[in-house]
Amino acid sequence: MKIALLGYGRMGKSIETIAIARQHDIILKVKDTASITNLEEADVAIDFSIPSAAVANIKLAIDAGVPVISGTTGWLDQYDTITAYCKEHQGTFLYASNFSLGVNLFFELNKRLSTLMSGFSEYTAEMVETHHTQKLDAPSGTAITLAEDIIEKTTYTNWTLDAPKADEIHIEAKRIEGIPGTHEITYKSEIDTISICHTAHSRQGFAMGAVIAAEWIKDKHGIFTMKDVLNIG
Repeated sequence: MKIALLGYGRMGKSIETIAIARQHDIILKVKDTASITNLEEADVAIDFSIPSAAVANIKLAIDAGVPVISGTTGWLDQYDTITAYCKEHQGTFLYASNFSLGVNLFFELNKRLSTLMSGFSEYTAEMVETHHTQKLDAPSGTAITLAEDIIEKTTYTNWTLDAPKADEIHIEAKRIEGIPGTHEITYKSEIDTISICHTAHSRQGFAMGAVIAAEWIKDKHGIFTMKDVLNIG
């Protein structure tokens, strides 16, 4: 499979290593949108760029008729615009806030726990997410996905980084050198605490998931998520 890497930072380089080990060819490596050429020669494009470049990168891949998967966060205010653009141009697009197989299982665990906790108002939900100091957005896209899933299953209506109101989930975002990604969700009452946590030990899980998603989406058409790739949920 011929892969175009749109974004060639730490994640792009990790994806390259895994893709080559799985007998794929990296035919394009770009750091910014302006340098993208010959994209139509790729079988799949993988976008791990920056928020300001992601939308343009995704549109360029769709215009070139190339399936594109994106793990860039911080641009989701334009997600509906991108999915509408993909449908209009009969493209292929998959977005995930986190491609780690373990995190996607954690998403499902979070949904199940939030469903169970929804009937017990004495518990208060909160979240802590910790990442490396180079991460540009806060909270993480993964934390937002987790919070939105809790909101869907409970009476919470929003999440916040600030002091929470009664109907808000507080997210504490920590940035510590060398931390690939940790997400902990806690339900606290006066008498006890229930918590679930996912800790990434390296970027390899994210990169492997992205390559698996790229292998899966080749030759498909439509808009997908990691649920489709993993057949879960």
